[in-house]
Amino acid sequence: MNTYSKYVPNVFLAKCSEKHEKGEVIEVTTKYGKENECIVFNLIYEREGFYYYSIVRADGFNVQEWAKQRAERRHDWAQSAGQKSNEYFNRSNKDKDFLSLGEPIKVGHHSEKRHRKAIDDAWNNMGKSVEFSDKAAEHERIAKYWEEKANTINLSMPESIDFYEHKLEKAKEYHEGVKSGKYPREHAYTLTYAKKAVNEAQKNYELAKKLWGDYLTNGVV
Repeated sequence: MNTYSKYVPNVFLAKCSEKHEKGEVIEVTTKYGKENECIVFNLIYEREGFYYYSIVRADGFNVQEWAKQRAERRHDWAQSAGQKSNEYFNRSNKDKDFLSLGEPIKVGHHSEKRHRKAIDDAWNNMGKSVEFSDKAAEHERIAKYWEEKANTINLSMPESIDFYEHKLEKAKEYHEGVKSGKYPREHAYTLTYAKKAVNEAQKNYELAKKLWGDYLTNGVV
């Protein structure tokens, strides 16, 4: 059985007891017992009789699709909460014609019970309307967050090679610009931070190449 193994943040490898070829489709089992069809990319390392491969889901599901689903789910919840808010708002106005008269409660009168109930119902329903309105707004806020995440590229994706190559080029250009005086040193650590950014981009680029290198030329998409 092939299982998932954490490699670096955002990246899981397929831990396999047998060797596989680049482009081969294999089943990888999650810790919950679910099986996913995955495409084999590169052999990352061997350890204790197991082979660890970089993989992607055969159905195209990745971090971007996951974020899109989360956003869609939140939009659905927001719509549902909005509908409930409107329903409670309408209920709160059920007796508005009577209550708008502003008449005092006639204690002891046969209308007292109905009058008090109308006020309580209006108050409670308006409270619930506001509660669900707040929930709808919160769901929309989170949906927007996941929509922004839907454009994320990280090391779990073959596209990360081009992404981190571009980041490395930009980081190097900025670092050289700080050294030459092309870009101002905003504080005492500007050059240090610029060099750190180069090192981080270089590390990610090398990791991306190790995980996904030659994926186009080898017919794996």
